[in-house]
Amino acid sequence: MSAAVERIKREFKEVLKSEETSKNQIKVDLVDENFTELKGEIAGPPDTPYEGGRYQLEIKIPETYPFNPPKVRFITKIWHPNISSVTGAICLDILKDQWAAAMTLRTVLLSLQALLAAAEPDDPQDAVVANQYKQNPEMFKQTAGLWSHVYAGAPVSSPDYTRKIDKLCAMGFDKNAVIAALSSKSWDVETATELLLSN
Repeated sequence: MSAAVERIKREFKEVLKSEETSKNQIKVDLVDENFTELKGEIAGPPDTPYEGGRYQLEIKIPETYPFNPPKVRFITKIWHPNISSVTGAICLDILKDQWAAAMTLRTVLLSLQALLAAAEPDDPQDAVVANQYKQNPEMFKQTAGLWSHVYAGAPVSSPDYTRKIDKLCAMGFDKNAVIAALSSKSWDVETATELLLSN
């Protein structure tokens, strides 16, 4: 058995026994028996637009682990400056050049949860989201809240935004495409419609 697998097994148990796990903040499950792919889950932090949502993560463990970071992306769609709204790719220093072999699965999950509470708009993964975050913080909050509601099961969302989504869905457009178009076009139905027609 490789050193990477030994190490991940230990860390997997650490997450299962951790206080955060018992409080339902973070979770990890095996995808395959050989510990090279895991499914993580984090709860949206309180007092953020993500509160009440549960976010699924794909975690791939390289053979060179722990000397190289795990490859992590969001499976659950999310509206956040440091996470791609299209692919779920994450911009976080510890998953790139700031990784250290002393870090663990638990550190990664908690760091991602912290990222949801403290975005870094100047180092964005998604420029459209980062722009909105900086220029219209209120709209950003509402949009992120709506995505949390639709994709992550959070309880609250904006009735005004929901009406606009329903209006465009009634025209026969795909719901995910409608949400992405409205979100990127500042909830302006006309320009969102143009975008949907041009795709």
